[in-house]
Amino acid sequence: MCDHCVIESVKQRMLSRRDLLRAAPAVAVGATMAAAPVAPAAAATSSVVDMTHEVHEGFPTYFGAPGIGLTQKFNFAENGFNLFELTLNEHTGTHIDAPLHFSADGQSVAEIPVENLVVPLACIDIRARAAEDADTLVTPDDLTAWQSANGDFPENCCVAMNSGWDKHVSSDKFRGVDAEGKQHYPGFHVEAAQMLMEATSAVGLAVDTLSLDHGISADFKTHYAWLPTNRWGIENLANLDAVPASGATLVVGAPKWRGGSGGPSRVIALV
Repeated sequence: MCDHCVIESVKQRMLSRRDLLRAAPAVAVGATMAAAPVAPAAAATSSVVDMTHEVHEGFPTYFGAPGIGLTQKFNFAENGFNLFELTLNEHTGTHIDAPLHFSADGQSVAEIPVENLVVPLACIDIRARAAEDADTLVTPDDLTAWQSANGDFPENCCVAMNSGWDKHVSSDKFRGVDAEGKQHYPGFHVEAAQMLMEATSAVGLAVDTLSLDHGISADFKTHYAWLPTNRWGIENLANLDAVPASGATLVVGAPKWRGGSGGPSRVIALV
């Protein structure tokens, strides 16, 4: 058989196979629709907001040392594929604090119920105050003001602080270290956390800074009050100015490693 004939034969077989693959899903879908009731349509989402910073070796961390390292073990030019070995501090970049982070026996990151990772988002805007005072805190008064404007906090929600601090992520201001080595950036007052625990069913706190507690804290009162109750926290959120005060849904792509105290997470908001 000539080369041209071989080529044409292969082309015809490929086309026949392609037609078969195109037809199969349509037949399967038709059969399924005939046999099963139609599910209700999902709620409409007008936009998806990425709340996650890109993590890299230079990303600011609480302790100052790089939180991530990548070593290339295989490369495409020599091996036909790329593969990197990763070394990681769990609390690097946009990440989740599991209850185990500040408790002896709280839920590990793998044990957080998945239904607690897709939740309504309530956003507390303190940008104007934070611009004047890096040590400012979300207080019970801020929570009360949010309720006056938006109604009750949603069931099983995450309450996030929007201080505008994500805009400083590429500068020294993000850590805000002074001459004495103390850090300065906003956070949640422990009394605000206690109010949410006592008066709402909120399951998460979130901040656009390095810590749920403000940077100057030496006792981590908010961490110790909130996390041991099997609630979680998110630190280093991005783009909170792109979501409304209420009405968005937060989706936390938390890692599921056994026994972990947290980990970098891909966090998005459905608006």
